Amino acid sequence: MRKYLLFILLIFFVTSACASQTPTETITGASVSVDGGSYLNVTSSELNTMLVNKDFVFVNVHIPFAGNIAGTDLSIPYDQIEQKLAKLPTDKNTKIVLYCRSGHMSAISAESLVKMGYSNLWNLDGGMVAWEQAGYEILK
Repeated sequence: MRKYLLFILLIFFVTSACASQTPTETITGASVSVDGGSYLNVTSSELNTMLVNKDFVFVNVHIPFAGNIAGTDLSIPYDQIEQKLAKLPTDKNTKIVLYCRSGHMSAISAESLVKMGYSNLWNLDGGMVAWEQAGYEILK
């Protein structure tokens, strides 16, 4: 009887642990076509999900500095992105997510990088403004 009870408890704990894990949401982004290719826009909510299992280089391109989103890897001024390529991964298929304050400077950076052959670019639509409006924090 005791073995039976232990078996039932074991099954309960295993199924409880499996049920508490949330499935990973697949983020596809909204495609933006530009000369030479495209990049993907993501919402603040999508970016927040992506940051849970971060598999990308996260770049703040805003000038002047107005803070960072947690997890930021690099700060490269949008108007110097072409001159600062050495800071970016040499593999142009590496996933890179760009952001700025409003989304404008990062869109310019994404377009420049697409023209230079980068193929896995993502942009935070609405930038840090949208991020804050969605209730997420900016690190000053």
